[in-house]
Amino acid sequence: MNVKKRKMGKWPKVLLSIFGGLIALLVVGLIVINVYIGKSKPVIEGEVTVNFLDEDVEIVRDTDGVPHITAKSEADLYRAQGYTQAQDRLFQMDLARRQASGRLAEVVGAAAVDTDKTFRTFSLRNAAEASYDGYGEDAKKVLDWFAEGVNAFIDQANEDGKLPYEFKILGYEPEQWTPIDSLTIGKYMAYDLGGNWDSLAVRHWALNNFPEEQARELFVSYPDNAPSIIAANLKTPVEVAGRFNADLVPHEFNGSNNWVVSGEKTASGKPLLADDPHLGLNTPSIWYQMHLQSPEQNVGGVIFAGVPGIILGHNENIAWGVTNVGPDVQDLYIEIPNPENPTQFRYDGKWEQAEVRDETIKVKGEEDVPFEVVVTRHGPIMSEILYKSEDPGALFSMQWTALEPTKELEAIMRMNKATDWETFESALEDFHAPAQNFVFASNDGTIAYKANGRIPIRKQGDAQLPVPGDSSEYGWEGYVPYDELPTVINPAEGFIATANNEVVDDSYPYHLTKFWSQPYRYMRIAEVLREGDKFTAQDMMDLQMDQANLYAREFLQDLIGSVKAVDKEGNYAMAVRILEEWDQVDSADASAPLIFHKLMKQLPKTMFSNDMPEDVYNLMPGKGQIIDQMMRDAYSGNPGVWVTQYGGVDKWIYDSFETSIAEIEEQFGNDAEKWKWGEYHQLAFPHSLAAASPIFAYFLNPEKQEIGGSNVTVQAAAFKEDGTVNHGASWRFVADLSDLSTAHHIVGPGQSGHMKSEWFHDQSEDWANGIYHETVLNGKVEKGYILKLKAK
Repeated sequence: MNVKKRKMGKWPKVLLSIFGGLIALLVVGLIVINVYIGKSKPVIEGEVTVNFLDEDVEIVRDTDGVPHITAKSEADLYRAQGYTQAQDRLFQMDLARRQASGRLAEVVGAAAVDTDKTFRTFSLRNAAEASYDGYGEDAKKVLDWFAEGVNAFIDQANEDGKLPYEFKILGYEPEQWTPIDSLTIGKYMAYDLGGNWDSLAVRHWALNNFPEEQARELFVSYPDNAPSIIAANLKTPVEVAGRFNADLVPHEFNGSNNWVVSGEKTASGKPLLADDPHLGLNTPSIWYQMHLQSPEQNVGGVIFAGVPGIILGHNENIAWGVTNVGPDVQDLYIEIPNPENPTQFRYDGKWEQAEVRDETIKVKGEEDVPFEVVVTRHGPIMSEILYKSEDPGALFSMQWTALEPTKELEAIMRMNKATDWETFESALEDFHAPAQNFVFASNDGTIAYKANGRIPIRKQGDAQLPVPGDSSEYGWEGYVPYDELPTVINPAEGFIATANNEVVDDSYPYHLTKFWSQPYRYMRIAEVLREGDKFTAQDMMDLQMDQANLYAREFLQDLIGSVKAVDKEGNYAMAVRILEEWDQVDSADASAPLIFHKLMKQLPKTMFSNDMPEDVYNLMPGKGQIIDQMMRDAYSGNPGVWVTQYGGVDKWIYDSFETSIAEIEEQFGNDAEKWKWGEYHQLAFPHSLAAASPIFAYFLNPEKQEIGGSNVTVQAAAFKEDGTVNHGASWRFVADLSDLSTAHHIVGPGQSGHMKSEWFHDQSEDWANGIYHETVLNGKVEKGYILKLKAK
C-alpha cells in the first residue's frame, strides 16, 4: 500500500515558526537576565583597592559563606563590616530601613500605603533619631564607620553598574546609608519582639461587646483589683473593628529557646550554651553571621543586616543567647479629643495640644498621600490605623518603652568585649528594648541568667486593659530597678532554661506580664536537662531538634474521650485509633500530628470566629492559651460561659474534630493511615519578591521540604493555615565553653541574599535536618575565599 506523506499546512508551519522564534527570544532573554544578575554578584576574592580604609583589611569567607574580618583598628573593622554586609544583603537592608521608616510605597507603589501608615504611626524612625542624640561619641563613631562601609559599596556598585538585581526589578537606586538607618532597624526589632497593644485593644472590644462574665474568659487573668479601669473601658468605648491588617502584627510565636548547662552536668566539665531565636523564616535570613577581629576584640555570631557589631554569639571567654521576655511594655490610653479641635486632648480637666507631624507618604507612580501622626503626652494616636470613623468620641494612644531614647548599640559594643559575668551584666544596663531573657556562660565555669530591659511600673492597672488618658492618676512612674530584674547565677539545679515561659512567681514584687507562652517547649527542655548528665555539644544540638509534643501529653486523652463520647457510630474510629497509638512525637512521617494540630488550630475558630469580626479575631493574641484554659476548666468539671453556651466541651471538641478531618480528607484523601504530617507541614523560606510573580517564586524560593516539629516542640516550626512553615529557629547556636575557638551554627536558608551565590539556599536542608556548621574564632579558616581590601 502506498501511503503518501501528508503535507503540513501553511498555518502549522507559521505557528511553529512563531513558536520557535518565541523560544529563541526566551532563551536569549534568559541568557541576558542571567548575565545581568551574575554581574551583580559580589566580589569575594582577590584584591580590591578602596578609599574608605586607613589600612588594609582581610575578609575571608569560609565554606559556609561566613565572613571573617580582620582589621588593625576598630574604625576599619566596622567600615569593613558595613561593606561586607552590603555585599551580601544590601537589598534586604534597604527594604528593612524603608519598612521600619514607613517608606515602602516610594518603591513598590500604592499597595504599601497602609503599611507605611502603620510604621509611621509606630514612629520607629523618630525613636531612632531621639536615641541617636543620647549616644556617646564612641558609639556614634561606630555608626559612622559602619555607614561609611555601606556607602562605599553602594558607590562602587553604582559606578560599576553592579547594584543587586532587585533594585533594577523595582526601578530605583538605594540612598546613602546613615547611622539613623541602623538604629531604625534596631527599633524595628523592638517592634517585632516587644508588643502587647493588640491584646489591650481586643480585650477592650470584648468588654464592650460581650457580657462581662463572657469577656472575662478572654483575659489571661481578669483584673479584679481595678474596677475603675474596667468602668472607664465600658464608659468610653473606642472603635477597634473595621480596618487593621493583622498581618502587620508581629508573629504571636516570636519567641525563642535558650539554655545553659553547668560544667557539673557536662562531659567536658565546662558549661554548654544553646540558643535558637524564633522569628520569621525568609530568604534571606533575618540574621547575618560574621566574625569580627581587631586588636580590641575577637567576637563571632549573628547580627541583623544593617546593624554593626555582634548581638548574639561568643568571644574567646564568654557566650550568650536570648529569648523574648514578652513583658507588658506597651499601654493604650483612652484619649478624649476636643470636639472643637481634634488635635487637643483632655488631661486633668484641661485641653492639651498634641504634637502633629506631617508624614505625607510618597507613592511610586501616583500622587502623594497626605498623612498626619498625632502624638499625645502618652504617645502616638493609634486609632487612625485601627478603624475608619468620622467623629470618634475617644481614641487610643500608645506609650511604649522603645519610643524613648535607648542605647542598645552601646550595650552590644560592651557585650562583644566582655570577659566575665560582671562585665557582661554591666553591659546589659544599656540594653532596654526589646526586653530579653539573656543566658550567659563563661570559661571560668559561671552560668547566669537575667531578664533584661525597661519594664514599666504603673500607677494603676496591670496592662490588661487600656487606661484613661485624661487623668494623671494613670501612667508610668518609672521602671523596675535594674538590680531587681529577675537574675539567676550558678543555680544548684545545674542548668537555666527559658522558652518564653513564666520566669517569676507570685512572690516577685513587680508586674512583668500575665501573658506567657504555652509552657510545653520549656517543659521539654527542662525535662531533658534535669534527667540527663555528661552532656555534650551534640546533645544540645539534638535537643534543639527535639520533636516531642508535650501539648498532646496534656490534652490528647481528654480530646479522644470527647470524640468517642459523641461519635457513637464510630465514624472516626480510624483517626481515633491513630491518635491512641501515637507516640506524641511530631515526626514528619506520622499521621497523628496532622490530625492533632489541625484540631488544635480549629478549636478557637469553632468557639470564637462566629462571634467576632474577622479582623478582631485575627488580631486576638493568645488564642491557644485561652482555649487551653477553657479545656482545663471544662475537663475538671468547671466549664465556663463560652463552653456552656456552645453546648459543652464534648460538642465543641467533636465539631472541631469533624471540621478538621473533613479538611484533611479534602486535601489528602480518605485513607487516614496514608496521611503524613510532612505532606502538610512544609518548610518554605519565601523571598520578599516571590509573592509578586510565580516566576520570581520559582527562582527565589527554595524547594519546599517536609519537616517535623511544630509550634509547641523544641524544634520550633510554626505554620500557616495552608501548612507552610513560616516561623521557627531563625538561627541555631551551640557553644562548648571548654573550647570557644569554634562554635556550631545554622543560619537558614543561607548567608547570601544573592540568588547566584552558592550560599543563597545552601543551609535550607541543613535547617530541616539539623546539620550544623562549625565556625572558627581562633585559627585559620580552611578552604576560604580571601578578599583583601587595599587602602588607597
